[in-house]
Amino acid sequence: MTVEHLNELLLISSLVLLVAVAAVRLSSRSGLPSLLIYLGIGIAIGQDGIGGVIFDNAELTQLLGYAALVVILAEGGLGTKWKEIKPALPRAAVLSTFGVAVSVGVTAAGAHYLAGLGWKQALLIGAVVSSTDAAAVFSVLRSVPLPSRLTGILEAESGFNDAPVVILVVAFSTAGPVEHWYVLLGEIALELAIGAAVGLAIGWLGAYGMRHVALPASGLYPIAVMAIAVSAYAAGALAHGSGFLAVYLAAVILGNAKLPHAPATRGFAEGVGWIGQIGMFVLLGLLVTPHNLLDDIVPALLIGMILTLVARPLSVFASLLPFRVPWQEKTLLSWAGLRGAVPIVLATIPMVSDVPGSETVFNIVFVLVVVYTLIQGPTLPWLARRLRLGEDEEAADLGIESAPLERLRGHLLSTCIGPTSRMHGVEVGELRMPAGAAVTLVVRDGASFVPSPTTVLRHGDELLVVATDPVRDAAERRLQAVSQGGKLAGWLGTGTARQPQEDGAARTRKREVG
Repeated sequence: MTVEHLNELLLISSLVLLVAVAAVRLSSRSGLPSLLIYLGIGIAIGQDGIGGVIFDNAELTQLLGYAALVVILAEGGLGTKWKEIKPALPRAAVLSTFGVAVSVGVTAAGAHYLAGLGWKQALLIGAVVSSTDAAAVFSVLRSVPLPSRLTGILEAESGFNDAPVVILVVAFSTAGPVEHWYVLLGEIALELAIGAAVGLAIGWLGAYGMRHVALPASGLYPIAVMAIAVSAYAAGALAHGSGFLAVYLAAVILGNAKLPHAPATRGFAEGVGWIGQIGMFVLLGLLVTPHNLLDDIVPALLIGMILTLVARPLSVFASLLPFRVPWQEKTLLSWAGLRGAVPIVLATIPMVSDVPGSETVFNIVFVLVVVYTLIQGPTLPWLARRLRLGEDEEAADLGIESAPLERLRGHLLSTCIGPTSRMHGVEVGELRMPAGAAVTLVVRDGASFVPSPTTVLRHGDELLVVATDPVRDAAERRLQAVSQGGKLAGWLGTGTARQPQEDGAARTRKREVG
């Protein structure tokens, strides 16, 4: 590659990114999932489109898809609240193991008996499409305010179920028959255990290190956090464990560790995650050959119907049978099993392994993902409202920026009062900050001043709070509490009946106050 070729590549890549960014705006207004637009961009510049680019390297697509998925899982983990997923872990674990097995079996049986595929192809398709896509789930949950008990299940499931599915797809892609099923189950359990151990260990060590080091520039914190998360994937994979589970768990620990410059870190991770999604979907659009899809449209629609209306609901209802989950929530969880780039990336594994009929498997999976994502994504908010499971979007906490003051053994907290925060109208003295913490500066309408105890706070004010190290967490909790419950909030909580709405609105507030 010459410098001239590099210049052309950079120009094309930047234009694709700009079109993709504009597509996010279009998708937010129309309800059309942005991943479909990205796929469309890849198809448009491919060999059957206006670009005429010929790309058929399935192995490179698989490798880059894995790399993008690592970044997406890291971004999703950093934005996941531990208090949301903690009570959902048992349900998510059962859905990611037993639920996957049910979905694979039912989908494969339907593909064999109703679509006429051979058992090897049917099992491959069943395994590939049984994984919910982290990118699709995280993207939809940003725009659909659901109760925390449901978002926790969906987020944890999408982070957990990639590992067993990858093992199944690799096993079904081998040349010979799959040996003893109990050996396969043992391998899945071992890889999950190793991945979980590595992810938890690296996440805890990384969080401890980041909290006790003062880097010379704030921009280094997001880079270091993402590097720690990615290293968890690499270490887990090299230890013959689940790297995907490792990176997600490590990112969850880092995202809930109250690290310095946490909002900036989440913003950086979100930007890198968007680049990963855009690049992955565009590359998958390039890999597909549209004129080869015609013969596989009918089988794809049939298998997709079996998956969406039979396999997924059956796996959800069977997996959650031991738990007291209302039927409305089970119904929504059944419909929210979104597929995205992950199944398409996994469909490249049999292509790389030269499995007979692997191109048919890829085409069926591609059509299935496009059609049923187009149906499920836009209708999910409507179904949530019909089942009375939606939450009103109201401010419940603040995004608080923290910078360490190493020599003073303290922290500088920075937060902005959002348009729906109950801190509006509260006097500074009514914040009742813990001893050792004080509001030192207020920035209002571009001007800054030192507040008095009687200064009344307003929407849009930015507060700078200095807190000593022992009371740093208490000061942040107090700010969160007043934002949620107003001046009458309890010392460490809201003390109001609005607490259940907190988690459902947290995702929208990142843009308000970050």
